[in-house]
Amino acid sequence: MQHFFSSVIACTILFQTTSLAAEGPWPQWRGPERNDLSSETGLLQTWPEGEPKQLWMSHDCGLGYSGPAIVGDRLFILGSREGTEMLLCFNATSGEEIWAAELGPELDNNWGNGPRGTPTVDGEHIYALAGKGNLHCFRTTDGGQVWSKTMQELGGEIPHWGYAESPLIHSNKILCVPGGEQGTIVALDKHTGELLWQTKDLTDGAHYSSIVVTEHAGKTMGVQLLEKQLVGFDLADGTLLWSVPWGGSVAVIPTPVFWQNCVYVTSGYGAGCMLVRVSDDFSAEVVYDNKLMTNHHGGVILLGDHIYGHSDKKGWTCQDIATGK
Repeated sequence: MQHFFSSVIACTILFQTTSLAAEGPWPQWRGPERNDLSSETGLLQTWPEGEPKQLWMSHDCGLGYSGPAIVGDRLFILGSREGTEMLLCFNATSGEEIWAAELGPELDNNWGNGPRGTPTVDGEHIYALAGKGNLHCFRTTDGGQVWSKTMQELGGEIPHWGYAESPLIHSNKILCVPGGEQGTIVALDKHTGELLWQTKDLTDGAHYSSIVVTEHAGKTMGVQLLEKQLVGFDLADGTLLWSVPWGGSVAVIPTPVFWQNCVYVTSGYGAGCMLVRVSDDFSAEVVYDNKLMTNHHGGVILLGDHIYGHSDKKGWTCQDIATGK
């Protein structure tokens, strides 16, 4: 896993360096809009002879499955060292470690130990969710802790493969999914960690997808894919706006994708993919539901009107998002 992390960091720095006109940071899971699309322009179409040159590589990231968050000249990533999960801050230019902050005991799992999520940077603060459900807010400057809370305090129970969600920041809120009878989804005050609301109509357990947010019919709407349903909720107070059944199994992982007034989802273990249209009255109808895309890990990318991703037992697949073909 150390080599996995090192490869991620080295590749990221290579491509940032060869970008001729980088626009904006990569502050969270799947980038600024959580859609895995970069706005950078002027990228090289071919490598010059002997390129790309490796700038640096770190062998000190530890165990885990985190992705990087990059803002300015700093790269943040989660990793586990000697039984403790850590939030690590590196100089993105030199690879020098700037600081490291503890997140709590390492998640022990037969399929690989350590943290699963990607940290989220918001101004002077960074937020990280550890594999066992410890949620922390730190200062980006020095790694000093501002506040912490556990998913268990909010009624959650560690999922089979650990908490893998990447927390979402919107306005003054941080949103995450503890799961459980007290309410599946919560909004906390990002400055203090104080509970603002917890969904009353949702009590599903936590799985492994991450929340996305959009504006729809005058409301700020959050969307999350749970094991057995796709849900939309009001960010103002957590009210459930709509729900559509989902045939998830074992592990529901990929992040939902917005397209026009629709939400596209997919997950593995035979679940397939689905497009749901959300009307202005917040009623939701299934446009299609098929097995063409069955994405297990990593998620899919919407580029134009086409979905691109890896489908179990099929390989790399391009799908018309409007028709599902």
